[in-house]
Amino acid sequence: MDTSSSLLLFSFFIFFIIVLIFNKIKGLRSSSASKTKLIDHVNTHSHGPIFPQGSLGWPVIGETIEFISSAYSDHPESFMDKRRLMYGRVFKSHIFGTATIVSTDAEVNKTVLQSDPTAFVPFYPKTVRELMGKSSILLINGSLHRRFHGLVGSFLKSPLLKAQVVKDMHKFLSESMDLWSEDQPVLLQDVSKTVAFKVLAKALISVEKGEDLEELKKEFEQFIKGLMSLPINFPGTQLHRSLQAKKKMVKQVERIIESKVRRAKNKEEEVVVAKDVVDVLLKDSNENLTHNLIANNMVDMMIPGHDSVPVLITLAVKFLSDSPSALHFLTEENIELKRLKELTGDPLSWNDYLSLPFTQKVITETLRMGNVIIGVMRKAMKDVEIKGYVIPKGWCFLAYLRSVHLDKLYYDSPYKFNPWRWQERDMNTSSFSPFGGGQRLCPGLDLARLETSIFLHHLVTRFRWTAEEDTVINFPTVHMKNKLPIWIKRR
Repeated sequence: MDTSSSLLLFSFFIFFIIVLIFNKIKGLRSSSASKTKLIDHVNTHSHGPIFPQGSLGWPVIGETIEFISSAYSDHPESFMDKRRLMYGRVFKSHIFGTATIVSTDAEVNKTVLQSDPTAFVPFYPKTVRELMGKSSILLINGSLHRRFHGLVGSFLKSPLLKAQVVKDMHKFLSESMDLWSEDQPVLLQDVSKTVAFKVLAKALISVEKGEDLEELKKEFEQFIKGLMSLPINFPGTQLHRSLQAKKKMVKQVERIIESKVRRAKNKEEEVVVAKDVVDVLLKDSNENLTHNLIANNMVDMMIPGHDSVPVLITLAVKFLSDSPSALHFLTEENIELKRLKELTGDPLSWNDYLSLPFTQKVITETLRMGNVIIGVMRKAMKDVEIKGYVIPKGWCFLAYLRSVHLDKLYYDSPYKFNPWRWQERDMNTSSFSPFGGGQRLCPGLDLARLETSIFLHHLVTRFRWTAEEDTVINFPTVHMKNKLPIWIKRR
């Protein structure tokens, strides 16, 4: 573990001391008491549901230190593997200040993620909850969540937006790749992050270039730093700086919303077809969709443009660089598509990209091995029995997706990058859930695949490259340690 990792590990230790100071002990004791009662109750029924075995670790900090130590290692799921051998695929622990049921069982995870809010609601660390706010799409439940998620999801899947994303990606990638030099490495993670953010900013609020985009990106970089900071909010702390950055971003988005409303009233611009997510939400009659709620959620929805999509692109290039045979097949497939389109004179469409069979298998395998989303957390609203296990009310539930995706029970040679495994394998199974599941399934999953397909197409049809040695860091978010430098040669 390097110095920065050690410092962050120490920070997390301090975090739990602060949790103690903030009077969490009482909550932990009551949780422990209810757990004891439940064990007594369940154990009296020899054929009844089972309270998961496991350990709550040290007082207050639980098993968090060991969890984080494993997360920073070359084998992040070792924390889970060790306990799975001792206690089974579902076990109890205490991490991030909360009594937690951890599941590495595909069927249990699927059941929880598909449950309604009467059984499970989203759960995030305190810092994340403060940054997102109570009206965030990530936290709200019920009819408002369903309406918001449905409106946004429909737009992000629409052929109109996909066509616009193809056009935007072509433009942004050309502008970037035209400047690449053969004399110095290209930091692929930075390039993919810049392009993905531009695409998402335009899709959400129609900001494409100029001072608005630069200001938005600057404040967003400050905002995102707070997601894993200590839950202390006073001037000088990272959480305070991040909250101030979000306020500025929300004001900027509110100005854009007000401008759209003003133009519509003055009939300067008649929005017949929505150009962005804001247009979609403004056209809806739901009175709960206030301008402030919309603005706050546009900021929250920019997070995938900073993490998920760029990481997926970067990991795909990393895995292809380490697998010459897979890179050869993908390159030939994309060069052939480009050749056919040049013969017919037709432009590449979004359907062309998503119809490339081997390219899609590479993306699917990258999602399985890369685990851009390592897990999903929920909180039980009542005692719930699933597959013979009891998940008690008030406890956190962690669906650890990474362990499922790298489990030899579900995949042969799980640590081998093998896109060909998806030739006869169905993606619609409980053992493959890279974007979560249920009512909160990521609405941008189609766009993530499309953006990755377009990026890979432009990369392999324009360049040959050699990637420098680099390491995948899996905590607190998945990223490349050195941003994946590649040395390119133009075709």
